Amino acid sequence: MRRKLMSILLVLTMVTAIALTGCSGDKQEQESATDNELSKTPVEGGTIRVGISQDLDSLDPHKAVSAGTKEVLFNIFEGLVKPDSDGNLVNAIAEDYEISDDAKVYTFTLREGVKFHNGNAVTAEDVKYSIDRCADTSNGGPLVSAYSIIESVNILDEKTVEIRLTEPNTEFLAYMTTAIIPKDYADTETAPIGTGPFKYVSRSPQENVVIEKFEDYWGEKAHLDKVEFRIIADADMVVTNLKGGSVDLVMRLTTSQAAELGEGFHIEEGTMNLVQALYLNNDVEPLNNEKVRQALCYAIDPDEIIDMISDGKGVRIGTSMYPGLKKYYDETWTKYYEQDYEKAKELLKEAGYEDGFNLEITVCSADQPHMDTAQVIIEQLKNIGVNATIEPVEWEAWLEDVYANREFQSTVVGVDASNLSARAMLERFTSDASGNFINFNDEEYDALFQKAIAETDEEEQVKLYKELEGILSERAANVYIQDLANLVAISDNFDGYEFYPLYVQDMSTIYMVE
Repeated sequence: MRRKLMSILLVLTMVTAIALTGCSGDKQEQESATDNELSKTPVEGGTIRVGISQDLDSLDPHKAVSAGTKEVLFNIFEGLVKPDSDGNLVNAIAEDYEISDDAKVYTFTLREGVKFHNGNAVTAEDVKYSIDRCADTSNGGPLVSAYSIIESVNILDEKTVEIRLTEPNTEFLAYMTTAIIPKDYADTETAPIGTGPFKYVSRSPQENVVIEKFEDYWGEKAHLDKVEFRIIADADMVVTNLKGGSVDLVMRLTTSQAAELGEGFHIEEGTMNLVQALYLNNDVEPLNNEKVRQALCYAIDPDEIIDMISDGKGVRIGTSMYPGLKKYYDETWTKYYEQDYEKAKELLKEAGYEDGFNLEITVCSADQPHMDTAQVIIEQLKNIGVNATIEPVEWEAWLEDVYANREFQSTVVGVDASNLSARAMLERFTSDASGNFINFNDEEYDALFQKAIAETDEEEQVKLYKELEGILSERAANVYIQDLANLVAISDNFDGYEFYPLYVQDMSTIYMVE
């Protein structure tokens, strides 16, 4: 079964998300900028300074956890294939591939002339090393959970790499976006080397990360000479930094922040392509009681949250799937829980919490949309006797305490897919998944997930994935809220920003204007 990469339109497009948020991905300019038509002709060269809310958790693309880290590393690293802004998987280090009829053997033909940032040519050995590294289980689970089904990675010749799986997997191509790095390179965590349009220059922890144009890039070269990602951990300083000229571009602004900007900036509107929810630790009291979790779902109104924190810009969701994953997104669950305080109180009484309880919501203090969401949740939960409070933490503490150690009661955060597959969104909730930070444990879910990933009939597999989404919603694994609006503020000195149906920031398309 031979499939050309360029002809594959994956399940992910922005059409649904765009329609529901009322934006087209085109520039929505501030009124003060309407008299200043931006040039559409790229001016080569220059430097852009991009504000980001958190430092990178790792420079190693195989070990990075944070979506904020991955969106930066997207510019440095590439896999055998990579996503484009339309949701296609397109040629990258591989120029072609074949999938066996039983979906158990994937064979990749490598592109000629691809170089690492150190000038060395990419070889089949590098590809095998990178995939084997992510599949290694000597220190626990594999770095990429889907790689647990890899039987072997074989070099057929200097241009051909074969990956054999222990079971059929029709979605495995989506995991071939995993970064290819040099074989046995020891400094990936301090001086990373990839094949992307930008190469790593430097990093000052809690200050900045600098990348520069890679002149020997195999594909369409970047317009800018340099990109500096500057860390703005204090959300209150975002607008000040933009107006003061210390940064030129900032993603994920709130509507109030965007409204503060006047002449000299334009605003792009999209969605973040993630699932924002009040994530619940299903293993701690009283959240280990399904009726308590359902009561929280009935008490919280996502529409009110969207209206209050972003003037209605956002897409309500009801399970762990966002609209950009168009093929798998099931609107059935969007309003499975409608705000009903009496129903919520009844469930709490049945669970033995008639007088309510205290709930701590751990939130990264630098993520203003999540902080704002938590504030609205606190007010809504007062109506059923639940006394919720926010525990603000730094991002590094969130990663360690909440994600890694699972020492939390609840948290507001956004979870993304990391690649173009439904499996990436749903596998984390299987009971033994390393990323199952909410400790969801459901035998029916585990069994159905195994059935879904083994299914080779596409239509039937989609149906099974939607059934998994239903389990998460019905059993109130979390309180699902929205796919957040993504407002991007850009200096009028720059143009060319593109939204992706994934949580990435592609700096290669941005250019200076005269």
